[in-house]
Amino acid sequence: MKKSLLFASAIALLLASQAFAGSDKRSSHPSVNAASEDKTPPSYDMKPQSLLDLQDMHKKMVSLAAAIPAEKFTWRPEPGVRSISELFLHVSGANYGYPPLISGTTPVPGFKAEGFETSTTDKAKIIEQLNQSFSYAEAAIQSMSNADFAKPEKKLGPDANDGDVIYLMIVHNHEHLGQTIAYARLNGVTPPWTEEAQRKAKADKDAAAPKRD
Repeated sequence: MKKSLLFASAIALLLASQAFAGSDKRSSHPSVNAASEDKTPPSYDMKPQSLLDLQDMHKKMVSLAAAIPAEKFTWRPEPGVRSISELFLHVSGANYGYPPLISGTTPVPGFKAEGFETSTTDKAKIIEQLNQSFSYAEAAIQSMSNADFAKPEKKLGPDANDGDVIYLMIVHNHEHLGQTIAYARLNGVTPPWTEEAQRKAKADKDAAAPKRD
């Protein structure tokens, strides 16, 4: 999929303002020999893969939010940087904001991006928003056919399609999952899935240890 800086910038601007302004300009790309272009079919369907990936991040993000003490939700690494609560709400807001970029996808009723990230520091409400936003994004993917991923979205750029929107949403979640892990560890919280893996490894080691008479 061809991408341009214009396309990526337009996506970010739309999510911030909820108002997209189209453009016909494109960034230049290096010329590619047509004979060298990959003509082979995709090795897997993007729909099930993206859904599986998003569901995994849903589980991890919510479990991490649950593991962080409520009093730490206002913690931020330094002034001017998102706090823990703002980071989780940023993720939620993006999950609400990406799917409506796909023609025919209904936005979440009543959702307003402006002020959303600072709307609450309440742990329970933030976890609720995470769950609702991921469920909304997952439902949007479920409603798509495999063919829909190649459907053009010319309002986003001359080479844009619906698969691009889903791809960018997945990438955005991966980026901020890493950030939330760093925030958690800076506050002495080990990711729950890491703790589970460590417990399993210890149990397996104990089970394999020679038994004394």
